Amino acid sequence: MGKQKKVKKTLVEQILDKHHVNYDQTEFPTKQDGDVTQLDVDHGEIDEHLIYKTLVLTGPTTGPVVGVIPVDWHLDEKKLAKVSGNKKVSMVPLTDLLKTTGYEHGANTPIGIYEKFKYPIYIDQEANSVPEIFVSSGKIGRSIKINAQDMALVVHGNFVDLKQ
Repeated sequence: MGKQKKVKKTLVEQILDKHHVNYDQTEFPTKQDGDVTQLDVDHGEIDEHLIYKTLVLTGPTTGPVVGVIPVDWHLDEKKLAKVSGNKKVSMVPLTDLLKTTGYEHGANTPIGIYEKFKYPIYIDQEANSVPEIFVSSGKIGRSIKINAQDMALVVHGNFVDLKQ
């Protein structure tokens, strides 16, 4: 009899367990592009609008801020600047992303970022209109399906209009 392969929980999943928050582990296909692993555009049967990306920006007043929006939308930087108390915000350069968030491009997660740095988290208000969303669990290709309000409680997130 062979041993069953057990998927090791990510730090994000451990954080959610600590807070007694329900979630489901999910894996998305990845592809290699040079020396970078990234998500494949094929999300299977899952509605792309339910998959949320975590974008890290910085403003002169607050420093880093995090916007969480569906992958099929563009972030309105002016809206994020206004709700975060900045005159303007801009994307953190890829070269600074790992040291700013602790995560590589494609693995940023609002839960892990908040746990480590306590940056302000802004979630697009659209997440309130669906039962669950998918966000990264801190590794490329690994995500969690979670109730957005539960996630917002863990990260002290605010629901705001972020779409362009």
